[in-house]
Amino acid sequence: MILHPAEHTDLPAPDGGVMRTHVFRPAGGDRFPGVILYSEIYQVTDPIRRLAAFIAGHGYVVAVPEVYHEYEAPGTVLAYDPAGTDRGNALKFAKPVAAFDADAQRAIDFLTAHPACSGRIGVAGVCLGGHLAYRAALDPRVSAAACFYPTDIHAGSLGEGRADDSLARMDQLAAETLFIWGRQDPHVPFAGREAIRARLEQVGARYEWHEVNAQHAFLRDEGPRYDPALFVQATGWMLALFQRVLGGPVPAPVSAPF
Repeated sequence: MILHPAEHTDLPAPDGGVMRTHVFRPAGGDRFPGVILYSEIYQVTDPIRRLAAFIAGHGYVVAVPEVYHEYEAPGTVLAYDPAGTDRGNALKFAKPVAAFDADAQRAIDFLTAHPACSGRIGVAGVCLGGHLAYRAALDPRVSAAACFYPTDIHAGSLGEGRADDSLARMDQLAAETLFIWGRQDPHVPFAGREAIRARLEQVGARYEWHEVNAQHAFLRDEGPRYDPALFVQATGWMLALFQRVLGGPVPAPVSAPF
């Protein structure tokens, strides 16, 4: 599917700044389901942009908010190096959970009102973004969520004070949710995955669960942990969920002939 040129919108934020939100969408006049894509701790890197374009190319309007807009200038991308990793992790624990949640509401509001969006909303995310996608899916306007190796859910350690309520709020999860994990991921060990799955069962969530033999960040198409075959398989699970739950495009109205 041919894509419209990538663009961005600076959404007003409560601190007087802006939350830059990058938009990837198919070309043409049809309206498409929307997907909010949440990045890793490094913000909107080239691999995240390629992932967003990949999803958009399958018929979705994809919005990618910059998760650290209160702390970094618009457009800031952290490097995949020790300094970038340290900065990204520090901000993950500095930002209040309530601020992450407010950003999700703002992004959902933006996407549902976008003229190219049909109003059906899904979310997806990797690493930190997997956790943020899960929390965004607590909003009843979200119908489907794809969470790739989400960090901190099992430990309740997201945000300022490292004391989030993600597990406690799982009974509010109405969206159909996909979880994909790497068995060799040190950030979410077996016991952590078991705690999350036990809670999903306890609340009767509608979910799909996959564990693959891979390291953390196996979806990122840069670096030694990237697994192209698993990228195809895992994103296929995501696209199947979105197609089934979010539906397809709404054709643009055709003008009646005179």
